[in-house]
Amino acid sequence: MSKTLKDRTEVKVRFGEVDSMGIVWHGNYVKYIEEGRESFGHKYGISYLDIYANDVMAPVVKMNIDFKKQVQYGDKLIIETEYIDTEAAKIIFNYKIFRKSDNELMAIGSTTQVFIGLDREMILYAPQFVIDWKEKVGLME
Repeated sequence: MSKTLKDRTEVKVRFGEVDSMGIVWHGNYVKYIEEGRESFGHKYGISYLDIYANDVMAPVVKMNIDFKKQVQYGDKLIIETEYIDTEAAKIIFNYKIFRKSDNELMAIGSTTQVFIGLDREMILYAPQFVIDWKEKVGLME
């Protein structure tokens, strides 16, 4: 059985994030899952700064968001970020966004990031620091 790495963080919906109908504009969900990714990275020691410190960048190359319910101004959201382990040279996350007040599932999503060097060339194999990180957090035996 593989180990699951998850993080949960809270986000409050601000007035500037809603549209004229009073619901969160769909583009703001990208910001919410970014909050989830950043919180995960800080918790588990694989933040953007940790990646960059190893002369690597990790741009998002794929994103999917499925909207389940409408989120409104003032709602507090819980962003649950789950790391999906892969041997490929990429980082995959799944997300669940819940309304905090009633734990209602509001959206689900996923992102894929690849590794590129500072020269912006794709790295085809997992960088050594990623392998070391996986060992540190117990993903490798």
